Amino acid sequence: ELFPWGRLGRIAAGIARDGGGFTYELPPGARSLRRQLARRSVEWGCALSPDDFVVTCGAMEAVQLSLLAVARQGDAVAIESPAYFGSLQLIEALGLKAVEIPSGPRDGMELDALERVLKTRRIAAVLVVTNFSNPLGCLMPDANKERLVAMLAAREVPLIEDDLYGDLYFGPSRPRAAKCFDQRGLVLHCGSFSKTLAPGWRIGWVAAGRFRERVSLLKFAQTIATASLQQLAMAEFLAGGHYERHLRSLRKSVAATMRSLGDCVAAHFPAGTRATRPEGGGVMWVELPAGISALRLHDRALEAGIAIAPGPIFSARQGYENCIRLSSGVVWSPRIEAAVATLGRIAAELPDRRMPAGRRAITGS
Repeated sequence: ELFPWGRLGRIAAGIARDGGGFTYELPPGARSLRRQLARRSVEWGCALSPDDFVVTCGAMEAVQLSLLAVARQGDAVAIESPAYFGSLQLIEALGLKAVEIPSGPRDGMELDALERVLKTRRIAAVLVVTNFSNPLGCLMPDANKERLVAMLAAREVPLIEDDLYGDLYFGPSRPRAAKCFDQRGLVLHCGSFSKTLAPGWRIGWVAAGRFRERVSLLKFAQTIATASLQQLAMAEFLAGGHYERHLRSLRKSVAATMRSLGDCVAAHFPAGTRATRPEGGGVMWVELPAGISALRLHDRALEAGIAIAPGPIFSARQGYENCIRLSSGVVWSPRIEAAVATLGRIAAELPDRRMPAGRRAITGS
């Protein structure tokens, strides 16, 4: 209901009928798509050229290639905490060490904490979602982005910016990318269309600055090329102005769902529950009263046919034991509302894990 897949499919079918999309679009990728990405970069606050981009298989490969380009096995990578579990898994799979930097629900990564870490140990790179992070949904202010880029540039530390959710803003304008403050080519800006348009097409990119040639070589070594037909169809979709029209509709829908989700959590979850109210993106972070186990809630919710993401998976240290992440990337409906209400009821029924078993039995008597 949220995505114009029919139009995308027709565009792809037309290209295929004309014999397009059957040969490799070798790295850095289809120039027609990179030209459209360069046009879109103006909205990010940048002035990038088609030659600045390498097309990837989604943002995850963009981040992977960036890490491979700037870090070696055993190196430490600073990452916001809580952090997307896929990024934590990727860091571990590459033989790197995650150094978790506390993040707040409004402004994101705490830069004073990062600076203290940079003074005490070698950090090969910093990985951060600057706009509407997953799972907090926080938006790093422009002043913080500028400070972050300058702080790392002074130490020659690359910044891998995952800007996957930047186009899903609910306000009047898109937040700027940290890349726009990059004067030394040390920011590797990663993004994709997976959250806004076509998840299964796996079309992403990285504007890798001074690491572009290295990333391009790694891309060829890893997957040779991103699927050609999808690149060409995406380029045509963008060139026709369809993406901007789609985004306007998508933002309204996701924003409405986010508001309804927040209201539903407030109405049905246990007293003492706190939830973020993101200004964009597609996720909400919910902090339950301290005694409620997110893992137990996850198990009970699955039994009821409800999927949530428990807090401990967003930390290499298995923290955030009483937190969960909810998604707003759906159309709000009575069925979704009933599921959230049921989730709140289950949470209220869970025993306080801090209380001894003998006392639980007499609670309320």
